[in-house]
Amino acid sequence: MSGAHIDYVELPSASAHELTRAFYQKAFGWTFADYGPTYSAVEGAVSVGLQGDPDEALSAPLPVVRVDDLDAAFDAVTKAGGHIAKPIFAFPGGRRFHFIDPGGNEIAVWVAA
Repeated sequence: MSGAHIDYVELPSASAHELTRAFYQKAFGWTFADYGPTYSAVEGAVSVGLQGDPDEALSAPLPVVRVDDLDAAFDAVTKAGGHIAKPIFAFPGGRRFHFIDPGGNEIAVWVAA
């Protein structure tokens, strides 16, 4: 099917919806549209990467947030209450870190080299 692409990632937040929403607002300044009391969304562009290294692959999809200042994002995530799963590390093309949000989702944040 021509033109088909993933354009939306839905993260579970049932165990901590308001905490998860507040976390992303504080960490990244995201503004949410609310669709009822249990659903919030941020609109934007999404690309898809495939992790072929069995030592690096997670059991769930890994959303990745691109930022301009990785150190500032690391501080913001930490101050917002994110649990750091992988500290900042270099990889071909840039640097990144992983964190766990209040809903238990692992998210990566990266900056291009």
